[in-house]
Amino acid sequence: MIVLGLTGSIGMGKSATAKMFAEAGVPVHDSDAAVHRLYEGAAAPEVEKLFPGTTSRGKVDRDRLAKAVVGNPQALKKLEALIHPMVRQDADTFVAEHRARGTPLVLLDIPLLFETGGTDRVDKVVVVTAPAEVQRRRVLARPGMSEDKFKAMLDRQVPDAEKRARADFIIDTSQGMDAARAEVGRIVESLQQD
Repeated sequence: MIVLGLTGSIGMGKSATAKMFAEAGVPVHDSDAAVHRLYEGAAAPEVEKLFPGTTSRGKVDRDRLAKAVVGNPQALKKLEALIHPMVRQDADTFVAEHRARGTPLVLLDIPLLFETGGTDRVDKVVVVTAPAEVQRRRVLARPGMSEDKFKAMLDRQVPDAEKRARADFIIDTSQGMDAARAEVGRIVESLQQD
């Protein structure tokens, strides 16, 4: 089985690209979705212990949690130290289940693949990219986003040029959905021939 890692900086089109892999028949583990599930279950009591008052009805209140960690690097590190291993375990379970089924190819959608040392978990890496101005426009169009928030997010991420240099495959999402979908198809086909 080939484990393909998908990553890309904020605003590069990673989520849309992951959906294209799913549409092409590749099972996808979405790290962001795993965090949401964990916040609604297993992680909630642990988050509450670290950050009292950040849960409601047994679930993490994302707004309250954001107020507790945004702009506080130590708090963010504590949260990541709790959540990242839980997400990794969730992904490992996903991979093991598909390996047992004989699935030939799976995709791990990991936003911070390089930043968290996740390359040891994958066989090949796909990086989604777009020109900086396209990225900036996409991110600043998001509700509640500001230049400062965008800059803070970029500062925490490996630069796009370095990600592309370390990639096995690159998908430029600025060329439109059809071009990206065609590139996904080529990648899937090439990996299924290996």
